Amino acid sequence: MNIKKVLTLAAVALVLFFLITQPDQSAQTVKGILGWLRTGAESIITFVRSLFA
Repeated sequence: MNIKKVLTLAAVALVLFFLITQPDQSAQTVKGILGWLRTGAESIITFVRSLFA
């Protein structure tokens, strides 16, 4: 079996384990990641707008 496939399956299993055993903390983590991504996207948009303003 390919090592990349084994690591991918292990990562998926770990994520599923945390989702099942700690759903509240998992939800907060996902919200935090999405908030971070949103802030980053808004910063990039602001930067691009300033270039063309």
